[in-house]
Amino acid sequence: MTDFTEALVGFELGDEAGESAVQSLERTNGHAMCAMAFSLRWESEIARHTDQLVARKLNLWRDILPFELEPELMDKPVNHIASRRLAPGQLIVPYQSDLCFNLRQRAFHRQLRKNNYIEPRAGRFYPRTFIGGSHGIFPEERLPFRVSSVSGDMIGCDLNHPLADRALDLSARILDIWAAGEEHGGSCNDIADMVTLNGPGMQARWRGQPTDFWQDLPFARVAGEPDAGFYAMPRLVPHVDQTASAQIGQLYQRLLPPQSRVLDLMASWQSHLPDAHGLGEVIGLGMNAEELAANPLLDGHRLHDLNLDPQLPYEDAEFSAVICSLSVEYLVKPFEVFAEVARVLQPGGRFIVTFSNRWFPPKVIRVWEGIHEFERPGLTLEYFLRDGLFDQLETWSVRGLPRPADDKYAGRMADSDPVYAVWGSKR
Repeated sequence: MTDFTEALVGFELGDEAGESAVQSLERTNGHAMCAMAFSLRWESEIARHTDQLVARKLNLWRDILPFELEPELMDKPVNHIASRRLAPGQLIVPYQSDLCFNLRQRAFHRQLRKNNYIEPRAGRFYPRTFIGGSHGIFPEERLPFRVSSVSGDMIGCDLNHPLADRALDLSARILDIWAAGEEHGGSCNDIADMVTLNGPGMQARWRGQPTDFWQDLPFARVAGEPDAGFYAMPRLVPHVDQTASAQIGQLYQRLLPPQSRVLDLMASWQSHLPDAHGLGEVIGLGMNAEELAANPLLDGHRLHDLNLDPQLPYEDAEFSAVICSLSVEYLVKPFEVFAEVARVLQPGGRFIVTFSNRWFPPKVIRVWEGIHEFERPGLTLEYFLRDGLFDQLETWSVRGLPRPADDKYAGRMADSDPVYAVWGSKR
């Protein structure tokens, strides 16, 4: 089961918890409030997956815990962890064959979005409003569905939850408990829905078939001029908030072997590694000399434009690990770059790619901008899989952590930036 200590180190609720501490969860005595971290682990045909969600303000008098976990959480103290293995269909609605059907191509509303023509592609997810009016679907429905196939005049549709036919490992850790104050009204949250809706499962292929990300000029960008001009000016600004950066750092510390020689690919002034990372040597490859010189964790660096020349200026098997932080969405030749990463990695060495939902709009590739957040790990997995150079593939995500109070967006966004990661080892 997932160990929460790495992923949520330094978690603090700040002002969200009340002043009156409660020793353990109790549904009837004092209407306990709590914060919990949930971890959903599952496997697809190509990778292992872990999706974490932090629920910072649960009212256990009103909100609904998964009944499989409830007995293991009630009357338990802070930091208690409960875990259950759940059969397919036990946590969410079971897979239903009648939710898979074919529609005529004309039933897909390609011009639903103004000035944006959308063509259905096999394996991709779309809001159900794109087929609203068909098969009993209301035109305003926003839940995602999957296009399972595209052939001739027909498109296959799958309305099942993408995890409906998968076994799941669900874990919950109690982060904090406090007494609830007087409350009137409010909504009831089904925690199983909170953990599974709107994302988890989208990373996987449909029935093992590769997802079609490759049509519609996927690697085109708004700003098509060479990158050298765009990156000539240093941008010494954070690309994610400090909480998200810390989660990336903890992930790296967990996955990177001590004393290893690491290549920081598409590096900038922050490597998102812990200050006391315990690595042997960190080498940066980036686009701006001033940014690289300002990075205190780099032991050396080079300037190199991967979109102009994807060949890495290093020898075979020179590194024991490679990281790429918050930059994979800018690669216009990802297959070539991933093949080069495999070349410079030692056998068994890890390549770890992390990203969030923020980027420079002029330079992000078209396919990245046009897909759901949870489809992006699936796209990155396809990069890993393309040439068969990597195995032991995994994805990981964390959402719902509190944004730091001193962050410039704290007044507009309560949640920290989500973090997504995909990694694999060189065969």
